[in-house]
Amino acid sequence: MDSIATDRFDTSRFEASRNRLASLAYRLLGSAADAEDAVQDAFLHWQAADRQRIKVPEAWLTKVVTHLCLDRLRSAQARRERAVGAWLPEPLLDGDPMLGPADTFEQRESVSLAVLTLMERLSPVERAVYLLREAFSHSHAEIAEILDITVSASQQHLHRARRRVTATRRGGDETDPAAARRIVEEFLAAASSGRTERLVALLTDDAIAISDGAGLTEKLLRFDTPQRIAAVARAGFRPTPAKRRLTGGPLAFHYARVNGAPAIVSVFGDRVFGAVTFDIADGRIATVRGIATAARLGRLTEAWRRHEPDAPLIAQW
Repeated sequence: MDSIATDRFDTSRFEASRNRLASLAYRLLGSAADAEDAVQDAFLHWQAADRQRIKVPEAWLTKVVTHLCLDRLRSAQARRERAVGAWLPEPLLDGDPMLGPADTFEQRESVSLAVLTLMERLSPVERAVYLLREAFSHSHAEIAEILDITVSASQQHLHRARRRVTATRRGGDETDPAAARRIVEEFLAAASSGRTERLVALLTDDAIAISDGAGLTEKLLRFDTPQRIAAVARAGFRPTPAKRRLTGGPLAFHYARVNGAPAIVSVFGDRVFGAVTFDIADGRIATVRGIATAARLGRLTEAWRRHEPDAPLIAQW
């Protein structure tokens, strides 16, 4: 095989792993843009390597991507950007290949915005062990090889990670999709019409709402009583001339699934202006997350342009 044919063959081997590597990087970093950068860096490592000596390309690439992500998580810039209370994961539309495997409950949960947020409470190594084990079903021996640690250390990291995630996980379950949609539709109808009592009734007693403030604040906005959440929802979903000027025209509100959760996506033309996701527990809303920072909506907008949504819940806001 000549050098050109060899390069093409090796490139095709890398491309066969690209989606899986991107899914791993996204789970580790919580950012689609950073995940894409990490995968591209891995490709450069792959090109520079003596590929004839790599016996199992998938394992080699998994190790490279994992370490590239860990380096990013440990960087001073990442620590500033991801300060507790100032960061939310980047939302992805269901069906995006970067969300990766979704065959098991653990795989689906590992890519939820709730768990991606909880990952910030773990050390980088704990995060890697947890995701490699829970989302990608690697054995402890394989994880030890990937992370250059012992098998017992991998087991200890997993135990601590599971304990921390379980201790801080809030309500949220795999609600029947049709039931989840009805709850979200009721929330939007109540919020847009200003029906406070109905909004409060849809929320659990300990419900919380978190918003990135469309990137206008340094810290996340947090509201932790049903009454405050209802007031914020009323204000947020009330149309005003100023809001229409900001978006360029009247928004449409669509129901969608984002990171496996029911969501409301606001759209003008082919651009997504925001996503509000909901964690539902026992038939009521436990957590509301609002993401409207433009820099966090790029991939969601690209996916929406290829998406064929249902008729909007509100067509002219």
